[in-house]
Amino acid sequence: MLPPLTPKPGDTVVRRPRESEIAPVTVQIEPRTISVRGPTSPMVLIYGFLGVILIGTLLLLLPISTNDPPAGLGDRLTQAIFTATSAVAVTGLVVVETDVAWSRFGQTVIMALFFIGGLGFMTGAAFLLMIVGQRLGLQGQLLLRAGLGEAQLGAIASLVRKIVVFSVITQIIGIVLLFLRWYVFGELWEGISFGEALWQSTFHAVSAFNNAGFEIMPDAVVGGSSLQPFKSDIPLLLVMAALIVIGSLSYFVLADVVSKRRFSRLRLDTKLVLIGTAGLFVAGTLVFLSTEWTNSSSIGAESVPEKVADAFFHSAAARTAGFSTVDYNGITDANNIGTEALMFIGGASASAAGGIKINTFMVVVIAAAATLRGRRRVNAFGRELPAIIVQRAMVVGAAATVMLLALFAALLAIQPELDFRQALFEIVSAFGTVGLSTGITEDLNTGARILVAVAMFLGRFGPLTLALLMAGRESNETYQFASERVRIG
Repeated sequence: MLPPLTPKPGDTVVRRPRESEIAPVTVQIEPRTISVRGPTSPMVLIYGFLGVILIGTLLLLLPISTNDPPAGLGDRLTQAIFTATSAVAVTGLVVVETDVAWSRFGQTVIMALFFIGGLGFMTGAAFLLMIVGQRLGLQGQLLLRAGLGEAQLGAIASLVRKIVVFSVITQIIGIVLLFLRWYVFGELWEGISFGEALWQSTFHAVSAFNNAGFEIMPDAVVGGSSLQPFKSDIPLLLVMAALIVIGSLSYFVLADVVSKRRFSRLRLDTKLVLIGTAGLFVAGTLVFLSTEWTNSSSIGAESVPEKVADAFFHSAAARTAGFSTVDYNGITDANNIGTEALMFIGGASASAAGGIKINTFMVVVIAAAATLRGRRRVNAFGRELPAIIVQRAMVVGAAATVMLLALFAALLAIQPELDFRQALFEIVSAFGTVGLSTGITEDLNTGARILVAVAMFLGRFGPLTLALLMAGRESNETYQFASERVRIG
């Protein structure tokens, strides 16, 4: 029998591993999802704004808030809920005149509500937490990043501060410019006091920047509703239009423009917003001029510069703000349709504007153009849009269209005597959170008022919440079914 081999120093010993040692390690990774309920869900936006509306409603129900409250509790409650919802949704539709029905305290409550609504609940809440020395938790940062579009978690706190500071500074500048126009270099009305001029300037600058459309000028004193008495005041219209446009572009677009300074260096999102906004400005102005040029009920009797100024202001305000220099009950049906299109599209994402957002609209347009040209990939400015982004844009646009049609049908079912065209304009304005009206808002019955309030809330927070929910349910599929064609058209 041979003795066992003894390895010599320096020899390599190779052992055969056991099967258990080389077995593959299986790791199960759950798909990334966001709950549809709870404090970590995008639904916290709905909960938060519902809470703000409830607080606003309770404050507006206080005797100190009203000048002449309705006799019945039901009417008072409906009036307060509708006004609070319109303010938080930065819409501007009202069932009573703001300067007549609400006291100075009530007007202050309304202004605070549309300031919060324009700023955004999550941004405002995060800023308040930072003011009192509280840290913003990881879940809150993740939700803010999803809503604001900022990729770096470490930059969320700084970003929130920048957004709030930018908003406040811009509104202060607007207050100063309006005060100069309405008190220093002119008078809003004869004999206006310093304090009243300052209050009027503050309320309207905040309303314009946040695209709210609320106004508190006494119609009998200034000579008309909204900005109709100032249709010839081009400097004032330019200031108001500038505030509206800045508020509807979002901090991100403006910051990108300031930091990059060259169009070729801008982010694709910024390019799409700027081009889309410019295109809607031109289209809205041309449609307004071509359809209202000889219309004596709107701008037919004005001079050419005044017509152009009104058309320009219309194309800025009709997409989201709700201020008007003409009576929309007297505009042509063709202009009605064009205005409804502007209201449905709205402004930029993460801004104070409503609608499906210009970002969504531009993605849909680019995807449609690529499809018509027979291209499978969607490209713009040398960048490819991910398929998931195109799908989400399609879903948001389709869902908004379905909701809008359902709300319109419900409005006619609740109050059948409404004029078809006026009812459609009203519901599109509410869903787009614009605030323009043909004058039927005050004539709506209780059920119709509640429905319009629901339309304002859905239009303001529905598309954003839907987009966040879709982003939270993104998952990588590990299999693919066999493809099969379906006939189209």
